[in-house]
Formats: sequence, structure tokens, C-alpha cells
Amino acid sequence: MFTGIVSDIGTIKAAEARGGLRVVVDTAYDTAGIDLGASISCSGVCLTVVDKGPGWFAVDVSGETTSRTAQGQWSAGRRLNLERAMKLGEELGGHIVTGHVDGVAEVVEIAPDGDSQRIAIRVPGDLAPFLAAKGSVAVDGVSLTVNTVEDRADGTRFTINLIPHTQKVTTLGGLTPGQPVNIEIDVLARYLQRMEHYRAKAG
Repeated sequence: MFTGIVSDIGTIKAAEARGGLRVVVDTAYDTAGIDLGASISCSGVCLTVVDKGPGWFAVDVSGETTSRTAQGQWSAGRRLNLERAMKLGEELGGHIVTGHVDGVAEVVEIAPDGDSQRIAIRVPGDLAPFLAAKGSVAVDGVSLTVNTVEDRADGTRFTINLIPHTQKVTTLGGLTPGQPVNIEIDVLARYLQRMEHYRAKAG
């Protein structure tokens, strides 16, 4: 379980095909304190540490994961938002994030908004019902508040604001129009949708 509060930006040092992918990530984390088998969110994807050394750790990325996450994310040189798993009793600074990507969306517009950036993102139709203004969403593993949601002819868009701090400490400050991003909807919205489904059947 995670909170969507990024604590390091890692860089993929190498990605080697081994059935799936063995990905080596350079990090500022003190890897001596990371156990083999520990979970780390890598741009919104919960992955298991399978090897490590000073300043790096390795994870295995399955074919299923690569097919369901942003294109090009697992290539050498790619920067990743990193978050270690939440420990019981820690402050929940963002919202509950599972590290299971629900879909891939596309950045369609970036505009300045004072010192911040306003980002418009188009989502697949199956994710549209789970987004609501002032609700929560994880974009590449970063917990954010949805500003607006708009259903348009070309699909549903939502907007977020990136304050200067978020631009600096995550990869989102480098987003460009057309770029794919990993989306995880709010887990509470997922459960509410399921409950509504059964209520409709009962009615």
C-alpha cells in the first residue's frame, strides 16, 4: 500500500529481457535498509525488489505489466517516481494507492497557471465514471486532486494542477502533450462503483 507521495526520482540504468524484463533502477535511497522482497512503487506500479546494491535496486517487470503501463516506461534512461511501501502508523499524506494501474491516459494540454501548471489528461472510456471533481487520482504514482472533469466528443478529460514543488520532486514537471501516463483511480471510487452495480441489479 502506498500514499502517492513520491520520495525519490530514480533512473532506469538497464532493462534486460529475461522472459519479462529485469530492470535496474539507480536511486538515492539507502538500499541497505531495503529488504529483498520489499515493494516499491515505480511510477505507480507496485514492484518487488529482487536484487540490490549501493545506490540501485532491481525489479522484474512481467509482460502483463509492460502491456498495461505507459509505452516506453521501462527503457534505459527513463526517470521513475519512486515510493516505498507505507508502514503502519505513518502519516497518510496523499490518498490510499495500491500500485495497480487501472489504465493508460494521454496528456493533451499543458498551460501555465501562475507558478503552477494546469495539465489536461484524456482517459479511456472505462475509467471516466471513476473520476470526479475534487476527488483523488494517481498519475504515474503521484497523488493528485482532480480539478475538473469534462466529457467531450473526443473522450473524457480531467485537469490537475502541479504546484512548483510537485514539478520539482516528481517526473510530472517534464510532461509533454501526447505523453502516455499511468492512471490509478481512487480505490474508494472503485468500491462505490461495485456497490452501485449490485444495487442496480437488486432494483
